[in-house]
Amino acid sequence: MNLGGSAFALRCLHCDAVYLPDQVSYYCPNCELDGAFDLVYDYADLGCRFIKSVQSRDTFDMWRYASVLPTSPEFTPHLHTGGSPLYKLHNSGPGRIFIKDDSRNPSGSLKDRASALAVALAAEMGVKTIAAASTGNAAAALACMSAGIGIRCIIFSPTSATREKLAQIRAYGAEVVKVEGGYDEAFAACHAACKEHGWYNRSTGINSYMSEGKKTVAFEICEQMQWHVPDRIFVPVGNGCIVGAIYKGFHELLLMGITNHMPKIMGVQATGSNFMYRAWKAGQGPHAPHAQPSATSASSISVALPRDRIKALRAVEATGGEFIVVNDTQIFQAILDLARSGGVFAEPGAAAAYAGLRQWSTLSSDETAVVLVTGSGLKDIGGLLDSGILDATSKSKPRESSRGEELPSASRAVLNPPIRRHLCAVPRISVTPTALDLDASAGSSSAHFSELAEAPANTHHTML
Repeated sequence: MNLGGSAFALRCLHCDAVYLPDQVSYYCPNCELDGAFDLVYDYADLGCRFIKSVQSRDTFDMWRYASVLPTSPEFTPHLHTGGSPLYKLHNSGPGRIFIKDDSRNPSGSLKDRASALAVALAAEMGVKTIAAASTGNAAAALACMSAGIGIRCIIFSPTSATREKLAQIRAYGAEVVKVEGGYDEAFAACHAACKEHGWYNRSTGINSYMSEGKKTVAFEICEQMQWHVPDRIFVPVGNGCIVGAIYKGFHELLLMGITNHMPKIMGVQATGSNFMYRAWKAGQGPHAPHAQPSATSASSISVALPRDRIKALRAVEATGGEFIVVNDTQIFQAILDLARSGGVFAEPGAAAAYAGLRQWSTLSSDETAVVLVTGSGLKDIGGLLDSGILDATSKSKPRESSRGEELPSASRAVLNPPIRRHLCAVPRISVTPTALDLDASAGSSSAHFSELAEAPANTHHTML
């Protein structure tokens, strides 16, 4: 694709029109809400630069992947975003399970990645007001990233948003506009207000740039696994942006020649909010099903009509994955199972991914799966208490700890990607990583890594 001297181009996944960044804003002018942009880079040229830029940055955060991000480093927010831990769960069943805990971001969710990029883009454009529609996580993330930098932040929040998330948003100083209804009504109100007043709209359903921030979690997973690709990744799905971004991140690694296959992406929805599951089962595209009122206690994935449904469906279909539905009882049980077996406290929407893995439960002995935890359980304490799951299990025998080890931070771990020899020569470096032992019953542990070396042209992937 001819980028005309630009770092990237924008291609609409609905009408296939291609634009340069200075020709359009953040959505397709022809398709608007029915379309979705993919940001397309010169991947043939990026392979070498991507690895070199990763190696040159000591800090393990989302900005180590700046070579495939659409903003200048000088505008990035000061808060440490990304670089969340990847834990190996000591699993009693077949296969190997890893937990990517993105609740460790500044505001407690993966949405910080998109909001950090949104604020950087807004600052680069000289924008004074930025807005978003959100059930809570994206709003809290945007309020967090906007705090103290002179950008006015306006949040359109549905009445269904949890009190914990609303308190967090207000604590950061954002203005809150309460909208009667759910996410879909808040999205419509925000979209109309931004068009009327010229505000920058961070809402993922209209702003295609937000996938770029979220895709960095895929880069991190791969780097933390020494550039190996997991066989499957389980992702909670509400609006569809996160699962679509996971696909884009892994696909870009493939296009740059850093990996040679894709993981199977497993999208997990609540039974009462299952648009994407129905679209996938019907096989008639992302616009075929009728939107149905959402009915789930997992507020962060409660969406009647996913706005990023094109990317979400592509993520699952293109990788040979599946959509899975789990009910609220399974979701709240998964919160406890994940907390008690791995020490990771997830909110209901995030725990849906683990519930999906437990329900699917057909990993083979040689398969590796990653469960993406997208938000902290502290964001919906009320929902957990109201579910009654704690009272129901209060008399049960405490589970034996089975927490695993945190994989070393990728800024310390060996970078040993299966890069083909024709891409670039990689200098040799030595590293001395430190592994964190999280299992008291396992005694001391250590990790040993070899020196970084140029991978031969016939390198094959072997799972950790």
